[in-house]
Amino acid sequence: MWKEYVAADFRWGVADPTVVSLELLTVLGAGPICCYILSLLARNDPARHYWLVVLSTGELYGGWMTFCPEWLTGSPNLDTSNPLYLWVYLVFMNVIWVVIPLWLMVDSYQHIAKALRTTQAPRKGKTA
Repeated sequence: MWKEYVAADFRWGVADPTVVSLELLTVLGAGPICCYILSLLARNDPARHYWLVVLSTGELYGGWMTFCPEWLTGSPNLDTSNPLYLWVYLVFMNVIWVVIPLWLMVDSYQHIAKALRTTQAPRKGKTA
């Protein structure tokens, strides 16, 4: 599958330092965090929301660092001439890595904010 993606983004076919650096961070950082989040989900531990925000922030940063240097240099490693490569591989397949982390961040924000507001709400019979 990655060999097919290389046709759209040539950096994945060579040892591009930016891509390799981000993938090392993904394997060594995001991978273990994902496993930890799964264990928190299995236990229904609300602490998962913090780690989902951390992981999602990392995913968004990784996506930005993958494509921003390309955009700033005129996208020399991206083949945007083929509609399949542009719209399916480069846009659709990478938008997934933006939409899902943003959705998880919004959901976790709502849970965290609700819990904090509930804790902060004045209790009946007590003065502030």
